[in-house]
Amino acid sequence: MSQPPVRILFLCTHNRCRSILAEALTRHHGHPLLISASAGSQPEGKVHPDTLAQLSAYGVAVDGLRSKSWHDMADFKPDYSIAVCEQAAGESCPAWMESTPMIHWALPDPSKIADSAEHRQQAFREVMATIEARIQNWLQLLKDDVASFHNHMNTQLARRNTQSLN
Repeated sequence: MSQPPVRILFLCTHNRCRSILAEALTRHHGHPLLISASAGSQPEGKVHPDTLAQLSAYGVAVDGLRSKSWHDMADFKPDYSIAVCEQAAGESCPAWMESTPMIHWALPDPSKIADSAEHRQQAFREVMATIEARIQNWLQLLKDDVASFHNHMNTQLARRNTQSLN
């Protein structure tokens, strides 16, 4: 019997850049072993245009990507949540997320680089490469042994399950 896919929710305060990159790259590389979504505590309401441009240039589908609130994601039921920015890592999560293990990645925000488009594009490529390397590692672990994947994820937890057993 095959294992169900692992559900990953990527979080970033505004859900317009890093979390969208992680969602799209995970969807692109991870199917059928990983299912991904992204959300934010204070969503911008639109995806940063460079996020969509960089993903498209890389050959990653951008249809369906949108900036949304984590309150809209309760039905997603993630196995793990990953905060890709420092601010989201420190925010109080909705009650439905209390039982979801949380990992912090703290990736730099390439959309904030204003000195030149070239530097910003390079920053996007670097963040995407970091995300992609982590996804490839997950996929290898999942293919080798699902328990190894969960052990790996559990060693990175910033917050373990805090749900009351009562």
